[in-house]
Amino acid sequence: MKALITGASSGIGRDIAYYLAKQGYDLIIVARRKERLEKIKENVKVKVKIVVLDLLNEKNVFKLYEQVKKENIDILINNAGFGLFGMFDKTDLKRELEMIDLNIKAYHILTKLFLKDFRKRNSGYILNVCSSAGFLAGPRLNTYYATKNYITKLTMAIYEELKHQKIQVHISALCPGPVATEFNQVAHGFFNLKEMSSSKVAKYGIDKMFQKKLIIVPGWSVKLGLFFNRFIPWKLSLAILYKIQKRKYSEEK
Repeated sequence: MKALITGASSGIGRDIAYYLAKQGYDLIIVARRKERLEKIKENVKVKVKIVVLDLLNEKNVFKLYEQVKKENIDILINNAGFGLFGMFDKTDLKRELEMIDLNIKAYHILTKLFLKDFRKRNSGYILNVCSSAGFLAGPRLNTYYATKNYITKLTMAIYEELKHQKIQVHISALCPGPVATEFNQVAHGFFNLKEMSSSKVAKYGIDKMFQKKLIIVPGWSVKLGLFFNRFIPWKLSLAILYKIQKRKYSEEK
């Protein structure tokens, strides 16, 4: 049994790697920071293959697939991604396009390529690490929310296609709220909400994936928030989200 995990150097990806290793899965872990991947390898008792690649580059996404396509992978975990706080007219366009490349294009490419392989074997799991943002619009974190909407809805559509085709391949979307990771540091902002630990999110996500759940939302407060958001006007929802998300720095910087 073998799992491929992108964005495995920290946060949810790292903790998914540890959790799957405890269950006996060999690992292929992918990220830019080799030393962090080596630390994971040192701390687990399963076979670990390290792949150091920056999936911002589309060519590297295809390169990754070519490197591992013969590894007989059972689980694909798409996790690499980042966010960027700020008003849309003031955030850096280059950084936003990089976010789209990583948060959307890398997920899309790997999901499609591995889904084809899994279909041929008629087995396999795909877990796309999305966000509760995938069901919302996010002022002050606008592009990030948009990318997570794309992947969440894509995952849902593929799930329905697989169900009608009666194929033994399952796809899930892990949609947590704020998680205690490096997200805020990279995105230069923070949430006015309590964060869940990445280890709890990782365990919950993998357990529910194996139960073949489509939408996986850790934490009752997030579940309730998403439920009640259905019944309030869009403008009120946007106003609430605007206050939840803040920049670490003033908009003038």
